Amino acid sequence: MAKLMKDKPKMNQYLILLILCSVLLSSIAQIVLKTGMSNASVLQAMQSQSAMQAFTAIATNVYVLGGLTLYFASAAVWLLVLARVDVSFAYPFVGLGFVVTMLLAFFINGEVLSTTKIVGTLCIALGVAIMAQG
Repeated sequence: MAKLMKDKPKMNQYLILLILCSVLLSSIAQIVLKTGMSNASVLQAMQSQSAMQAFTAIATNVYVLGGLTLYFASAAVWLLVLARVDVSFAYPFVGLGFVVTMLLAFFINGEVLSTTKIVGTLCIALGVAIMAQG
């Protein structure tokens, strides 16, 4: 096992780019899924008594399908990352998804940025930066 760890490639810009790509895809997936789940036909179907009607409305919504596809792409990129770096290094970068998702929600969905959200998100980002140094 020690030899296997020794043979892992060193961290480089390509691997950082893969990590950030996975995080970005996951954040975009959140926004696209929110768009799909906020669709009037989905909301109406979810208020009905029919679970099948709700399932059909969700499963056929192009935004929901697109968001799930983006999640799948994010997971595929993440697998490439995990094959090349220690999970203890890569995983803290997932915290950046909080920052990216908050900003996308603000700029795309017009969600409110409260002081609490900003401070909390900055604390997460600081934690990621500290972890990345080690």
